[in-house]
Amino acid sequence: MDREQSEQFERRKNLICELMADEQYAPMKEKELAAFMQVPRDERDAFREVLQALLSEGKIQVTRQGRYVKPDEGRPVGTFIANAKGFGFVEIEGREEDLYIPEDRTGGAFHLDKVQVSLLPGRRAKRQEAQVVKILERGMKQIVGTYDHAGNFGFVIPDNNKIGTDIFVAKEHSKGAVTGHKVVVELISYGDDRHRPEGVVTEILGHANDPGVDILSIVRAYGLPVEFGEKVMNQAGRVPEEVSEADMAGRMDLRELQMVTIDGEDAKDLDDAVSLCRGEDGRYHLGVHIADVSNYVQENSALDREALERGTSVYLVDRVIPMLPHRLSNGICSLNQGVNRLALSCLMTIDEKGDVTDYQIVESVICVDRRMTYTAVKKILEDRDETERETYKPFVPMFELMEELAAILRKRRHKRGSIDFDFAESKIILDEDGRPVEIKPHERNVATRIIEDFMLIANETVAQHFFWMELPFLYRTHEKPDPDKIMKLSAFIHNFGYHIKLTGEEVHPKELQKLLDRIAGTDEETLISRLALRSMKQAKYTVDCTGHFGLACRYYCHFTSPIRRYPDLQIHRIIKEQLRGRLKENRIEHYEQRLPEVASHSSKMERRADEAERETEKLKKAQYMEKRIGEIYEGVISGITQWGIYVELPNTVEGLIHVATLPGDYYYYDESAYEMTGRDTGRTFKLGERVTVQVRDVDPALRTVDFVLYEEDMAEGV
Repeated sequence: MDREQSEQFERRKNLICELMADEQYAPMKEKELAAFMQVPRDERDAFREVLQALLSEGKIQVTRQGRYVKPDEGRPVGTFIANAKGFGFVEIEGREEDLYIPEDRTGGAFHLDKVQVSLLPGRRAKRQEAQVVKILERGMKQIVGTYDHAGNFGFVIPDNNKIGTDIFVAKEHSKGAVTGHKVVVELISYGDDRHRPEGVVTEILGHANDPGVDILSIVRAYGLPVEFGEKVMNQAGRVPEEVSEADMAGRMDLRELQMVTIDGEDAKDLDDAVSLCRGEDGRYHLGVHIADVSNYVQENSALDREALERGTSVYLVDRVIPMLPHRLSNGICSLNQGVNRLALSCLMTIDEKGDVTDYQIVESVICVDRRMTYTAVKKILEDRDETERETYKPFVPMFELMEELAAILRKRRHKRGSIDFDFAESKIILDEDGRPVEIKPHERNVATRIIEDFMLIANETVAQHFFWMELPFLYRTHEKPDPDKIMKLSAFIHNFGYHIKLTGEEVHPKELQKLLDRIAGTDEETLISRLALRSMKQAKYTVDCTGHFGLACRYYCHFTSPIRRYPDLQIHRIIKEQLRGRLKENRIEHYEQRLPEVASHSSKMERRADEAERETEKLKKAQYMEKRIGEIYEGVISGITQWGIYVELPNTVEGLIHVATLPGDYYYYDESAYEMTGRDTGRTFKLGERVTVQVRDVDPALRTVDFVLYEEDMAEGV
């Protein structure tokens, strides 16, 4: 394009924008616009390019009828969530319910695309219908799947079952993949009504049946960064292995305090230590000592940028993907036994009611006396194991004092209304080839609760301190539940003779906690607990201190895990700058600009990690059950939908009884009662009810387990 053509191109762009901005403008099609602007016929192709440029820049839009209009800034923007059947949903931040996108209104959107939508008059069940009017940003650049060779080309069948189409791969773009290979494919075309999406194989992960490839596929699918770059590793390599005298200068020396770490047996990144003694006045002196990671990870260094990008360490079934290189996370930043370490210590004086009457937040030097495990502390306190008590004799009085203080702190939280859902987590044992050999509930015990209680009080104390200093900070917040969900819960539990006191349409966390106390040990405990949990919102990181509903506290932050969570590392820097008197106006302004993005990104990375962890668990559970087809189990109904009944086994595996397989009647889902009811027999299945099931089918690729109701159980119930 020469200079004259370029100038005309820009003139036409400006004229079109001015025309559409005019209040008198009536939407026109391309031909009408060209005629209106007196574009000669031999310049129509160039005019079409002008329109395409404006469309791609988002300065104009085109309707389904092909009429060009100015962008409607009021149209909602969200993330498109595809469904294999063709339709989809759009998630919009701040909107409680997703929008339903019919199959013929997706506008070519692909899974996870950022899209602009316009609302339609119809509704699908409870969801508002909408159509995609513009794709603002492609959400998926790469897809993980299984390669299928087909002559001179191939297809990649996506692992993600939300993507309902295979990806076409030309032979020259296959990288030599053969049928059965797990591959990463980069999309070069997203397809349309007549063409499949097209891609280029960028990485072959291995054969689908090779050990470890299944988890690696999930790692790649979620875009989890595994390897650290050269710059990051070079910086990590320059970090000292021992604490220097210069680093210890000016810090409070706490090396004489009796101090322990308490973690799982396989933990290597030990970022918190605890100390406890009792004063002559009967008050407890609790020290929570957190690794000073910020001393080794400077803001905006390669290490820091990588840690921010990752946001969090990810704990998968067979591996940990750390936020920081092992040289730091398992070395100088880990509070290992018997070595000097730098820490940030929250030193609290706590009275017999559990109130913090005095505290100090200091930069310190510590030396952990013993590395304890949850199992060992449980044996000492709960099992009264004589061998274990003798082994750790010098520490037993402190552990007993810890149990005493933790109970006081828990009672205090309980009194103010903190909600404690005690659902069992999974512990999956794998063999050396990554095959699951045992799945069991990972239960909390006296030792895990001690650490939990101590970390909670430290996080509250630090958050409260900085809130009242009115300095920029990162808080961990948990919003009040959605009023509609609480009203539904209130109406439902009324059928069981329970009630929760509402103030208008809001509920105090204490009311939910009281409800959980009342239902403890009853047949309906699981049912109501799950419904109460589903009424809650998701906790997140924010710069505004709006409180934590679930913990029933006004001030809360994450201070205690800077090795594995970026928000903790970020607030450590703020704490140290404040302690050193360096939080001047320019630094306050710096944090005011930086923290909103840190909060938003950290929340997103946390959700990504949670989803990846859940998917790896579902995969290994499906693989475990694959060898148990035909076996019979007793389980609890954990969910009911119109397509079937979800049942959870004692080992935490969840499977689905499809409604079509329920014998003897036609069953329908009563949403208001959370029940599946037989039309003729009146037989009902309720959340929390115990049933006997038989494993019918397992699909490790889809990570699903199918059950059928065991016939003898059905016969007894009719």
